[in-house]
Amino acid sequence: MRALLFGGLVACAALTGCSSIFDKHVEYTYIEPDSYPVLKAVGYAPISAQPGSNESQRTLLAIKASKLEAYRELAEQVYGQRISAGTTVQNSIAHNDQLQSQVQGVIKGAQVIKTYAVGDTYATELQLDMKRVHDLYIGEVKPRQVKKVTYY
Repeated sequence: MRALLFGGLVACAALTGCSSIFDKHVEYTYIEPDSYPVLKAVGYAPISAQPGSNESQRTLLAIKASKLEAYRELAEQVYGQRISAGTTVQNSIAHNDQLQSQVQGVIKGAQVIKTYAVGDTYATELQLDMKRVHDLYIGEVKPRQVKKVTYY
């Protein structure tokens, strides 16, 4: 039994050595797009509808809400929207029509361009330079393409 086990191990070792007859060296080239788009989004939030005991609290909450709304707009541009719809029909008449949308994603590198009040509404303008996103991405994962393979 030991001889059979030892023979199997020797055979596996011999076959493993045969698999790397050729050594290879792979050269990669890093690809970069020709141009990068700049995405812009504006978020709005009503000041008077915000909860708060005074005007300054409501204004601060409206600033935050408008910024979140602008980020949602950017996520929608980058990742798209998931839309669910449903209609209930009875006797060939539409009784209940439902439409629901959902956005999900991570936005890195966006810049606040402007935050300002327009009457009772607060607005925040964001900009997402895809060149900056590309540079952030390259720091984590380097997209590459095989340039040359040399076998020895």
